[in-house]
Amino acid sequence: MRIPLPPPLRPARGRRPRTAALLTLVVALALTLTLGAQATAAPGGSRPGAGSGAEDTRTYEVRGVSSAAQRSALALQGGVAIDAVHDHSVTITADRATVRRLERLGYLLEELPAGNPAAADGAAALSTPSAYHSYSQTMAAVNSLVSRYPDLMSSRVIGTSYEGRSIVAVKISDNVRTDENEPEILFTHNMHAREHLTTEMALYLLNEFATQYGRDARLTQLLNTREVWVIPSVNPDGKVYDQDSGVFRNWRKNRQPNSGSRYIGTDINRNFAYHWGCCGGSSGSTSSATYRGSGPESAPETRVVTNFVRGRVVGGRQQIRAHIDFHSYSELILWPYGYTYNDTAPGLDADARNAYATVGRQMAASNGYRPQQSSDLYVTDGSINDWMWGSQGIWSYTFEMYPRSSSGGGFYPPGSVIDRETARNREAVLILMDHADCMYDAIGKPALCAS
Repeated sequence: MRIPLPPPLRPARGRRPRTAALLTLVVALALTLTLGAQATAAPGGSRPGAGSGAEDTRTYEVRGVSSAAQRSALALQGGVAIDAVHDHSVTITADRATVRRLERLGYLLEELPAGNPAAADGAAALSTPSAYHSYSQTMAAVNSLVSRYPDLMSSRVIGTSYEGRSIVAVKISDNVRTDENEPEILFTHNMHAREHLTTEMALYLLNEFATQYGRDARLTQLLNTREVWVIPSVNPDGKVYDQDSGVFRNWRKNRQPNSGSRYIGTDINRNFAYHWGCCGGSSGSTSSATYRGSGPESAPETRVVTNFVRGRVVGGRQQIRAHIDFHSYSELILWPYGYTYNDTAPGLDADARNAYATVGRQMAASNGYRPQQSSDLYVTDGSINDWMWGSQGIWSYTFEMYPRSSSGGGFYPPGSVIDRETARNREAVLILMDHADCMYDAIGKPALCAS
């Protein structure tokens, strides 16, 4: 089917088990320390103004933050969202009020330059909005590929955003019009508005599947025995807001108003209905970049994804076996759980954890990312990875794409790196597709797939 272009807008883990009490104590103690803070997203705002009452924002390095407990403690300060993690510091984007509050608490912040003349790897210049496909251009590219490869690709509108834009899923399979009894793999992109490189990743995958089917033997075999789904933009309203004015606005959340508040938006990746708001890994403040919403699945975009995934249960069995949620930046491969530091937890036993880690490390060996459990960075709750695994039994990873640090352009790397950095994940994607029929094969326990 042809996807409609956008309508007019409506007005406006650590390695040691920890009990909950111990985690609370660790976080409380960490709050009293003089720490360096990690990168945070602006509380509802953007440098040119977010239309939500937020102040002007800047990017900062917070020094002296080294452990997951310290990073989690920092994230509790007004719902600070961490942009990037380094060995002994983090990068955040914050408004002046947040900066003053963190400094009063003893955090050491250094403002980073507003823009770098060149990326760390020598790329010519930082990106402009036009370097990336807009939402409209993305939909046009999807329409074009589906039209050119109708025997391999189909697309459907699986729901709409708050402002009424289509959220699209593209199916890729050798028998695309038939719902075959084959393992399904889902790739989701652009959950956070400003992470435009992830939409480019979606378009790269669609183009690669289309053009290399029948040419690349390995890819062809995988598409003959798998069904693939690609959602290029989970957050189209946020993408349009961040990009289409011609100036990046550093926007993270969706564009849903919050009742009784001047602040707009919910962090979709804190809005999923698995341990939602449980563990200090999200914020209850509407001004926060990690605002978890008024309730689980309160964001329409979250419901679109979860309803689609639930709809893939056929005969009582979830057909989607594996999933990657693409984000940027930091060059990481993450797996569940995010809500607890423990390596294992209810629903995630040692075998499952080992399978996650083994496949994660295989993928990381192919793209140079760092593999780790999500909570090794800091605690998050209500995330898509935890929901996919804990609720649906889907093997779910997050890829944090290029760059490794803000010096490479942060959320807006040069357009000149798009081709290189999307192709960089080709092998990792094929590795996951290959394992999707039985992830336990990776640890030599295929019998567990029958249980």
